[in-house]
Amino acid sequence: MTTAQDLIEQLHLQPHPEGGYYRETYRASLHTTAESGARRNVSTAIYYLLENNDRSHFHRIQSDELWFFHQGQPLEVLLLEDGLTTFTLGHEVGRGEMPQAVVPAHTWFGARVKGGVGFSLVSCTVAPGFDFDDFELADRTRLIQEFPDQAAIIEQFT
Repeated sequence: MTTAQDLIEQLHLQPHPEGGYYRETYRASLHTTAESGARRNVSTAIYYLLENNDRSHFHRIQSDELWFFHQGQPLEVLLLEDGLTTFTLGHEVGRGEMPQAVVPAHTWFGARVKGGVGFSLVSCTVAPGFDFDDFELADRTRLIQEFPDQAAIIEQFT
């Protein structure tokens, strides 16, 4: 049976600033101009892994991000837009899980292993491509001011 540690080692994953582990696997050689006016690669892709009670803390980026489920336990992705919405990545489509989903640009979001036991391995692609200059980790106080009805979940994910 494959473990999270096996995947971290075999896929050469490193700690991610938002939580969990990742490794960039693709960066397009073509470039485009992002909404901000910055020059960006057309697309990028990563492996991303969360284990047990690890969290992807609330953050946002300036591009759409597509998520693709590979293996492990279902992954719950939480989005703060007009309140809290969620989707679950996984293989059990009949139970409402999806093998892929999108987080729109500029949306605060985070993720966790559904049930908090095991691991989830996913891939994420970003277009225009990801750049840490476009990455913003949420400030708890400011996010609670923006979404006061979601204070409890914001405290868990910041």
